[in-house]
Amino acid sequence: MITMYGIKNCDTIKKARNFLDNSRVSYSFHDYKVSGVDEERLRGWVDEHGWETILNRSGTTFRALPEGDRAHIDADKAVLLMMANPSMIKRPILDVGGRTIVGFKASTYETALEGAAA
Repeated sequence: MITMYGIKNCDTIKKARNFLDNSRVSYSFHDYKVSGVDEERLRGWVDEHGWETILNRSGTTFRALPEGDRAHIDADKAVLLMMANPSMIKRPILDVGGRTIVGFKASTYETALEGAAA
């Protein structure tokens, strides 16, 4: 089962969902702004990709944090920040079973979906 994690009104999520819909790929959508994200899953993403990839430091939510919260970040601090502010999680995160893809690029999705179908 393929699951996409993100925030419903995000433009990149809309592009990724359109891609999957147009490719007739069955998937479920988990809006972590509505449903949250559990710490174990978030730590799994950080372990797989590194906190630097999962934490969206270019978004307005991160940039609005006090300087002290933006300084001296490590994996544990990044997870705590993302748990408190799910909009700081890079999106989308596509779970294709056994691995995840962070962000959206059509060619990356095509390759991953071919591998998932095999």
